[in-house]
Amino acid sequence: MSQFQREQKTMKLITTQFLLVLLLGGIFVTQAQAEDLPNIVLLMGDDHGWDEVGYNGHPHLKTPVLDEMAATGLRFDRFYAAHPSCSPTRGSVLTGRHPNRYGTFTPGFSFRPEEITIAQLLKTKGYVCGHFGKWHVGPVKSDSPTNPGKMGFDEWLSHDNFFELNPVLSANGAAPKKIAGESSEILVAAASKFIAKAKRNDKPFFVVIWYGSPHEPYSGLPKDLALYDDLPEKYNDKTFRLTSNETGRPTTRPLGDILRERYAEITAMDRSIGQLREFLDAQELREDTLLWYCGDNGTPGDGIVTSPLRGRKSQMYDGGIRVPGVIEWPARIKTPLVSQLNSVTSDILPTLCELAGIDCTLRELDGLSLTGTFDGTLQQRPAPIFFWQYNVGQDKQREPWIPGPLQIGTTPLVKMMGNVYTRTFKNFKHPKIVASDYGGSRVVLADDYKLVVAGDGASLKAQLFKVPDDVAEKNDIAAENPEVVRGMLEQLRKWQTSVLTSLTGAEYKPTANTK
Repeated sequence: MSQFQREQKTMKLITTQFLLVLLLGGIFVTQAQAEDLPNIVLLMGDDHGWDEVGYNGHPHLKTPVLDEMAATGLRFDRFYAAHPSCSPTRGSVLTGRHPNRYGTFTPGFSFRPEEITIAQLLKTKGYVCGHFGKWHVGPVKSDSPTNPGKMGFDEWLSHDNFFELNPVLSANGAAPKKIAGESSEILVAAASKFIAKAKRNDKPFFVVIWYGSPHEPYSGLPKDLALYDDLPEKYNDKTFRLTSNETGRPTTRPLGDILRERYAEITAMDRSIGQLREFLDAQELREDTLLWYCGDNGTPGDGIVTSPLRGRKSQMYDGGIRVPGVIEWPARIKTPLVSQLNSVTSDILPTLCELAGIDCTLRELDGLSLTGTFDGTLQQRPAPIFFWQYNVGQDKQREPWIPGPLQIGTTPLVKMMGNVYTRTFKNFKHPKIVASDYGGSRVVLADDYKLVVAGDGASLKAQLFKVPDDVAEKNDIAAENPEVVRGMLEQLRKWQTSVLTSLTGAEYKPTANTK
């Protein structure tokens, strides 16, 4: 037995013990309790920023389904992705933790198999769990220690990274196969079959649908492209570099053509959500199903033409981390609500755990339950939200957490990445905290203040903005508010130390409750 296999055996035992603690702590499911459990569907667009929906005033986009959900359900006006790029944010949804706690620093880093996911937790309450679409926190192949099945999902039809029309997907870790059709509709059709089976078996279901849209390279259907034939000609005065669908290599295209394809993908994704709602209606499940949509990061540079926000994907200004967020749950949210609470993707796990009656506090979380927003009673966040782009280039602690062969992806991409048409992942151990670990771009979001920090020590630069008054983050008021800046920096440092402690793997060791 290899060292990795021995470590995995030990960690699997610890994880099993952790979940057993949950069960022995009074979380056995009675029939009455099972009947009270909501069905849950999480939906996420890929590179879908806050401004790119009709209900937030976009002048061109047609998103009638999301607009209706926002008008009749709970709309989070200040909803944030945990990170300005996709893999880290997706890990935050699964764990309720900041991605730096488990080494998913950027795309290309997996999360760790020792993490406890929302699917694993919900299974302790009798849920059946399915994943459909983009995974992006590790390979989906059968021997990957971070595939959806190993992380709590009973069934999955998934891709390592992003995908386009006629996607190539792996079913439950099997060899990837091409499926003809529009990718959003394919995912909803597969999820609907899973839901129908759960209903036949009288099981509550937890379904994750992570779309490939609207991430580039873009490929819209003719009927959706036709909706955007009348985009202003001025957009063609600019060009952008993006991936060619034909070669997988960079190419240059007029911005108008890019936007037309991008908007077509968003509209197709929106339509698929409508198809899912219709299916839930037909199955008499919609009333008791919580449907939660959000984006994974802000709008990329090739999609920004009308946004009032500063910044874009990969940046820490609101344009990089603020995303659409809306919940529809007719049984619980009976009247339209708009929440101005600062909220984040890390909040999803603790929210769902509270709804299911699960204790999720045995590890350090960065999110909190948002159930108080369902009736408008939670209007102020008790603690700040922290964001952090870890400076990977400074990290010299490079012993792999997961052997390289197990982190090689298998689902093919149109886009060439690292001279291959797939995504390969990595994750490194971090045995000790060093001074340089605290650097990188960081943000503290507390009430109406947002602190944007770069550098460290003598090179530290801090910008302070009053939000939502300064939506464009143009007016830096740090110099006039030194005490506010100092206090927020102190909070940030304390939080970073907590995150780095998690990164060392300290929480994976047996505790008094798991020995």
